[in-house]
Amino acid sequence: MSQEEDVVVVGAARTPIGSFNGSLSGLAAHQLASVVIKEVLKRANIKPEDVSEVILGQVLTSGQGQNPARQASVNSGIPYEVPAWSCQMICGSGLKAVCLATQAIITGSSNIVIAGGMESMSKV
Repeated sequence: MSQEEDVVVVGAARTPIGSFNGSLSGLAAHQLASVVIKEVLKRANIKPEDVSEVILGQVLTSGQGQNPARQASVNSGIPYEVPAWSCQMICGSGLKAVCLATQAIITGSSNIVIAGGMESMSKV
């Protein structure tokens, strides 16, 4: 990149806070994340096909299936062609995902990145 550019957050959303075996316990983390991704895209007025990458942090992946970030991405309407992947870091994977998204934008490898964390503590 020949000149410095700002990296900005253009939308944010989160799921409701659940409780162990509570009303959200029937939903996997990727299902909750797909709802959040849809809402972020809506709030930021971004088309799913304009997203260049999805990075979601998740620590408790047991029983979630292959690549939960990909499941969340596809279920939110983002095209199959858009890469989506997960990172794991105890107590910091969501923030790490945002840092990785920032690096991807700064280096020019991505333009619009969905980044954050996902867990389902109700389902643990």
